[in-house]
Amino acid sequence: MSDHDQSLWLNTCREHVEPSAAAGDLTVDLAVIGGGYTGCSAALWAAQSGASVCLLEAEEIGHGGSGRNVGLANAGLWLPPAEIRAHLGDAAGDRLIDLLAAAPAEVFDLIDRHAIDCEPVRNGTLHCAHSAAGFRDLEARHAQLTSAGAPVELLTAEQAGRRTGSEAFHGALFDPRAGTIQPLAYVCGLARAAAEAGALILTQNPVRSMQHEDGVWLLTTAKGTVRARSVIQATNAYHRDLAASAPAYVPVYYFQYATAPLSDNLRASVLPGGEGCWDTGLIMTSFRMDQEGRFIIGAMGDLDQAGGAFHKSWVRRKLAQLYPQLADQKLIEGWHGRIAMTSDHIPKITQIGPNALSVHGYSGRGIGPGTVFGRLAAESLLQSDPSLLPVPAIRDYRENWKGLRRAYFETGAALTHFVKARF
Repeated sequence: MSDHDQSLWLNTCREHVEPSAAAGDLTVDLAVIGGGYTGCSAALWAAQSGASVCLLEAEEIGHGGSGRNVGLANAGLWLPPAEIRAHLGDAAGDRLIDLLAAAPAEVFDLIDRHAIDCEPVRNGTLHCAHSAAGFRDLEARHAQLTSAGAPVELLTAEQAGRRTGSEAFHGALFDPRAGTIQPLAYVCGLARAAAEAGALILTQNPVRSMQHEDGVWLLTTAKGTVRARSVIQATNAYHRDLAASAPAYVPVYYFQYATAPLSDNLRASVLPGGEGCWDTGLIMTSFRMDQEGRFIIGAMGDLDQAGGAFHKSWVRRKLAQLYPQLADQKLIEGWHGRIAMTSDHIPKITQIGPNALSVHGYSGRGIGPGTVFGRLAAESLLQSDPSLLPVPAIRDYRENWKGLRRAYFETGAALTHFVKARF
């Protein structure tokens, strides 16, 4: 996308993966399409298990949503446990809840095990109540999460103020399991670890066609062909070319801006505990610090559309509202990315053919779920055991009115930011 080179994450990433030199025709046990969290996690697990693996990325590792993420390594989905069970049933719902409760631990364990240089801070996250109604929502979430065994803590307005350094909130829900990372560095680190385990990492190599013949998948790419017994399509919101297996989702855009590194005095007054945050607003706001002391604030919106100017104006006012001492801080970088949103906010695994799965739809929660879904998709295919999947695979998934709903989200975000930037 046009703003990719402006991304703070791209400019501060200290992880690097050297693409494999392999060219021409290849034969592997598993071909992975897409170099984000899901694809790189799948390639890493498969390679470590002794399988031959080829990861095919149309651009560079982390070019899509994984490299534009907020960097909150959270437990679970946006949905509270009761809604997950309502959609999936009790047994499948409880399995997904348990898997994703442990997702941050899996992420931080991979970071430690492979020495991924991605600024990991495991000091928890704060879901902040932007209003009295927002705090009532947090109270309900707290009751459901604690009944499921989650070690979350409900904070009063005064406690939230001490933790955030801001007086703007009515309270917060603290989750000690979670933390923050440099999201592009994490995905590049996964790819580097996969390569070290023997996976072939082929970038700038889009898949042009895919067909199943005589029990084997034949993938035609920009640089040759790949024959594979199994395939994982992990393109999510950045799918291209393969129309027959395109994932169905509503594209939602999310932007972020960063300040220059704050002075020591300012830095001590903002998020002194190092938590990552987001609020309960319908047009959600996220905010966090990076390792160098930059304050990073984000919200729903597409910077390339007509509302881009409204979004940036809103950032200045929101920054001053949350932290008056930061009102004069210069915004040095702005970027955005696409989120693959599903109607029920639950990720989907579709069976796109024999021994072939497509995984998508994290609805803005890509780090933990992507890591878990990628690993289990690879494990399921290579062991021929569908019961290992985090959610049951389905034959087909559709989203209705995608264009209208995408316009609805963007228009709502632009109008909200237009009004709030002025009043």
